[in-house]
Amino acid sequence: MVHGIFYVLDGLDEAQQLSLFCKIIAERWRELGSVRVWCRDQQHAEALDEALWQQPADAFVPHNLVGEGPSQGAPVELCWPDAPVGPRRCKVVVNFMPTAPQFAGAQLVLDQVPSDPEARQLARERFKWYRQQGVELSTVNATELTQITAN
Repeated sequence: MVHGIFYVLDGLDEAQQLSLFCKIIAERWRELGSVRVWCRDQQHAEALDEALWQQPADAFVPHNLVGEGPSQGAPVELCWPDAPVGPRRCKVVVNFMPTAPQFAGAQLVLDQVPSDPEARQLARERFKWYRQQGVELSTVNATELTQITAN
């Protein structure tokens, strides 16, 4: 069964969200080995790429923008809707897009619930769609996670 986690981002600014997702991506890569991150657009993917490079050396995450790096791809691949994404399957799919991505072969799907009312409604629609696909879903208050990691 595929599991899904929605992170509720209320109370977190953009920088805190980026930092949190860098940690989540690193943890899931270490745990499951392969992660595909669906960013909103190429600019968002490039910002996440830069943020991952800024992590401490002991927290290095082997990642690339889709189409860069080794021919078989990096363990963490950053994609966006119109990027030339290959058929490679990943164990973890992280979604920042307004629509649900393909997640065939994934064990875990991670998504987010932004504070913005329009984006929040899109997250509700994705939640319903994942549930219809048989994904076992849960939610996590991201503010609580950032408090735990700050202590």
